Amino acid sequence: MRQFTAVVNPTAGGATSAAALHKVARLLREAGAELETEYSRSLPHARELARRAGERGRVVLAVGGDGITGSIGGALSGTGALFGMVPAGRGNDFARALGLPGDPDGVARVLLHGTPRAVDTIEVTSSVHAGTVVLGSVYAGVDALANLHANRSRMLRGSASYYAGALRAISTWRPVRYRITVDGRDHAYSGYTVVAANSSYYGSARRIAPEARLDDGLLDVVMIRDAPRRLFFALMKELDTGAHIHRPQVQVVRGREIRIEADRDVPYGADGEIEAVLPVTARVLPGALRVLC
Repeated sequence: MRQFTAVVNPTAGGATSAAALHKVARLLREAGAELETEYSRSLPHARELARRAGERGRVVLAVGGDGITGSIGGALSGTGALFGMVPAGRGNDFARALGLPGDPDGVARVLLHGTPRAVDTIEVTSSVHAGTVVLGSVYAGVDALANLHANRSRMLRGSASYYAGALRAISTWRPVRYRITVDGRDHAYSGYTVVAANSSYYGSARRIAPEARLDDGLLDVVMIRDAPRRLFFALMKELDTGAHIHRPQVQVVRGREIRIEADRDVPYGADGEIEAVLPVTARVLPGALRVLC
């Protein structure tokens, strides 16, 4: 029987996370599994707790949304520790990419009986982050600015906060001149954003890279070029289905190492939490994380 350590960040959606864990914990214990809970003070503290639990041979559970999921999964990348999730955030994009169930019974079944799967992770390197590892994507441009606004929103939650953040970001955005280097090959364009995607989803269920796979050893690099603002709003709506990739303003290439630069200070983000400015390098770490799914 598996032994679990659940890591919860009480400062970020703590009540929702605690409620989700309570339901799953009851089912795990009824099945005879051992579960201990650790409450972190911050995401760095959550990573530390996760590494300690992994070293003890326990299955480490991230309880919450993509921020804590990416932080804990990144901390366990390359360690051989087994990782599980109790999705309880506003996005849950990495859990969605894995096809994890959203109900407590389904989550408990996966944690008790799921087969470990090796998935890729992303190493992020910049002047601010030296070798930080995340799970879903690295994005630089109007979406990173929109995420900043969403994270700071006190009135809205979930998809509504992302939509409101996007509207605010787009209304003030000026096209950026990007230089993207993918495995040594340069791509230059003026536009809205670039996304180096391991997961097909980001920004609360938007299919930014519909053909991305978590275990192919590659990142899907989505580049969105300059377009009239009304057309960009139409493109945003198509993110729900992934139809945007057929637009002539959108180009998708694949690679193992991506360097993103711009002609001015442009924000970038990763898994909804990392916030800094370009330049940044994203490098895939093939099969680096063992996850229950």
